Amino acid sequence: METEKNPPIISKDKSRRVAASNDIEVSTYLEIAEHKTGQKSVTAGEPADEPEREAIVIIDFGSQYSMLIARRVRELQVYCELVSHDTPWEKIASLNPKGFILSGGPSSVYEQDAPLAPSYVYEKHLPVLGICYGMQSITMQLGGTVAAGTRKEYGHAVLHLSNLDSPLFAGLPETMAVWMSHGDKIEQMPNGFSSLAYTENTPVAVMGNAQNIYGLQFHPEVVHTPEGKNILKNFIFMICGCRGNWTIGNFIDESVNRIRERVGDGKVICALSGGVDSSVAATLIHRAIGNQLTCIFVDHGMMRKEEVERTLVTFRQNLGMNIMLSSSAARFLKRLQGVIDPETKRKIIGEEFIRVFEEEARRIGKVDFLAQGTLYPDVIESASSGSKAAAKIKTHHNVGGLPADMQLQLLEPLRSLFKDEVRKVGSELGLPDEMVWRQPFPGPGLAIRIIGEVTKEKADLLREADFIVMHEIKAAGFYRQVWQSFAVLTDVKSVGVMGDFRTYGHLLAVRAVTSDDAMTADWARLPYDLLARISSRIVNEVPGINRVVYDITSKPPSTIEWE
Repeated sequence: METEKNPPIISKDKSRRVAASNDIEVSTYLEIAEHKTGQKSVTAGEPADEPEREAIVIIDFGSQYSMLIARRVRELQVYCELVSHDTPWEKIASLNPKGFILSGGPSSVYEQDAPLAPSYVYEKHLPVLGICYGMQSITMQLGGTVAAGTRKEYGHAVLHLSNLDSPLFAGLPETMAVWMSHGDKIEQMPNGFSSLAYTENTPVAVMGNAQNIYGLQFHPEVVHTPEGKNILKNFIFMICGCRGNWTIGNFIDESVNRIRERVGDGKVICALSGGVDSSVAATLIHRAIGNQLTCIFVDHGMMRKEEVERTLVTFRQNLGMNIMLSSSAARFLKRLQGVIDPETKRKIIGEEFIRVFEEEARRIGKVDFLAQGTLYPDVIESASSGSKAAAKIKTHHNVGGLPADMQLQLLEPLRSLFKDEVRKVGSELGLPDEMVWRQPFPGPGLAIRIIGEVTKEKADLLREADFIVMHEIKAAGFYRQVWQSFAVLTDVKSVGVMGDFRTYGHLLAVRAVTSDDAMTADWARLPYDLLARISSRIVNEVPGINRVVYDITSKPPSTIEWE
């Protein structure tokens, strides 16, 4: 995320100026790292015979900001993975880690059963950067002392560097704004560590030792720490010696090879939904195994107006692969009859999808794999992997909603990517813009945009209203500017008047949000005249709806979808 450039700041000896840190490009960091390590670096866009696989491993202690750390590292063209604190070394060794970042977390390290970093973090002698709780974990595990602070520190603070020679702060100003969120403090640093920076309330705001183990009490990954991304740059390039060679092209090549190796001579069916995630997954798999892939588009009765027809045309014109349509609306509606709880809805839909795929697979013959367009945020929000310290927000139908007795093996080539990265993969694969930039649409479809029991009548009503919302937003030129825009049919009815008659109709909510990755979102400030047109058209053209409201809550505290 871009931040405003800071003006040059005079150093203590007044004899030099520290350049504005945002002027330091990745290539400069790589040149410095090359000089330090003696290794030739490769900047983004330069040809390389076989880029060495490298990664930063993020040990997740359950922080609300853990996903942001991963985004910041990826933005530097360095691959990273977010793993639970109890992940064994064997599961990450193949990533060829160049360093570790320990995330923040809600616990206190001195509590019983508090999570700590795995021993290999220190035994592998790789650089380590602990953030907030991660710093406290380092302190506790290496012999220091952590205690409850007498004064908690939340929000903005001013950081003062006390060691100007640390590579962690190379090229950065001596004072900078940082974002604090902690109640504990470092009472005594481990042997060999020294304080590198302080704030008014925190004498040890940054610490480090000669073995390249560092701790930050503040959060460099959030936008409220303007120099945070540059601190991460220093750690990743100057201290870890990364080369910044992870590109979308590299991801595609590696994924194709992994898919071929795993699938072998097997057959794969791919769940197509019409969205960019499943479309990109299908295209990637097709590139790897060709006609061993069959795509199945399930019409579960919860698609938007005209979506089934338009999606099939788009797929057949652009994807050039085997596609089957399964018309299964009746069975889904029957399973959802009388169901109100949103989690139950998601699990029923997830299970029924699998049953449909298994039945279609039997018609095809022997099928070994089910491919899905699962993304990183799906996995994290469902808490089916990642940190066990993280809370489950909701079950995504294609992650936590899968039945335990599923007969097919899962193939999820996009499981480690964010939505913006998936779109880049789609463009690199040559998919048309209408597919790449399609707004996210949940797998359960309109079922989780109908509050309460799902019926065909309610789905038809919502389809008409949602079609108007999408048409007007596209006509006004806002479709690409918002992350998602849609209608929600609530279970509330209200009194209205049309002509000289009293009405008692449904309350419809319109939701439009802006976001980068769906982990956080803000409500879109759509023009009043656009909202007025949407409302007027819906109440006049959709019988049964007599009131329209606009949702102006962000995520958090809300989620993007209502269920």
